Amino acid sequence: MYDYLIVGSGLYGSIFAREATNKGYKCLVIDKRDNVGGNIYTEKVEGINVHKYGAHIFHTNNQKVWGYIIQFATFNRFTNSPVANYKGELYSLPFNMYTFNKMWGVVTPEEALEKIEEQKQEVKGEPKNLEEQAISLVGRDIYEKLIKGYTEKQWGRDCKNLPAFIIKRLPVRLTFDNNYFNALYQGIPVGGYTKMIENILDGIEVKLGEDYLEDKAKWDGMAKKVVYTGPIDAYFNYSLGYLEYRSVRFETEVLDKPNFQGNAAVNYTDRETPWTRIIEHKWFEFGKDENGSDFPKTVISREYSSEWKPGDEPYYPVNDEKNGALYKKYKELADKEENVIFGGRLGEYKYYDMDAVIASVLDKCEAELK
Repeated sequence: MYDYLIVGSGLYGSIFAREATNKGYKCLVIDKRDNVGGNIYTEKVEGINVHKYGAHIFHTNNQKVWGYIIQFATFNRFTNSPVANYKGELYSLPFNMYTFNKMWGVVTPEEALEKIEEQKQEVKGEPKNLEEQAISLVGRDIYEKLIKGYTEKQWGRDCKNLPAFIIKRLPVRLTFDNNYFNALYQGIPVGGYTKMIENILDGIEVKLGEDYLEDKAKWDGMAKKVVYTGPIDAYFNYSLGYLEYRSVRFETEVLDKPNFQGNAAVNYTDRETPWTRIIEHKWFEFGKDENGSDFPKTVISREYSSEWKPGDEPYYPVNDEKNGALYKKYKELADKEENVIFGGRLGEYKYYDMDAVIASVLDKCEAELK
């Protein structure tokens, strides 16, 4: 009945369906959720586009990717400039002259560099863990206040027990630039990500609330090939064991006030605060609705990092040696599936930024769709 069955309506699946349809192939997209968009899904609450599965800020230096995605959405000029809250002290992120001035009272780049270099001396030789790696890059003070607590909440492990490679490099800017991504192109789709995905899928058959793995044989029989964007270990019924993820739980609430924190993202970097950050969704679109009017209310989401267990939503692959070795075994099984393409963050067990997902699927389409 179909040339391609696409499992998952996130960026990877939706773009593959779009490109295949444009080339004349017949596609069916299915998703076990009741909405399209995967984890970039946005829903309107009090008129505000709420990022239901965590903040997604589009950024890229890839001109081809940018040229592609702006066919389906107009992007605003949002620039990510998060704030760190350490026990009520506010610091600018990424680490820049505003951060160093607040931390040490330094005024010039030379003074800041001198302070960092002085504190880096604490670590001798090759860093053995994340704590030593961080101190060797930015010094003890910044590590203690802005890295340690946040990282331990994020990973659920002591920094001394985390591998050094997780923080290979940290952005340290001896300027007053607090543009976090520093990418040539960045912003948020006007009208939200869901509207963008709907534009990508325009005219393509989509079935929601359908779980591919619950009736795999039925779905496989409907198409010549399958594009699978779900968890690779789930596809093989966890036959080799479970790949590990970090998950995130969100507590979202509507507040009857126009402004809660004055910024889209505030990271809570002390260990005692249970959430990692609070997102105030309206600021992704400058607190304005489509007509340019101010929203009278606001919507916030507290994010809590947790260890993934079956039934939870998988967010961040735990790309350590153990999981890398297990993924390699699953990849060997996947390579033997002649009529299945595994793609995206879960299908490839890889933490992808959105622009990397788009680049990956466009490359796959060029190779696959003749």
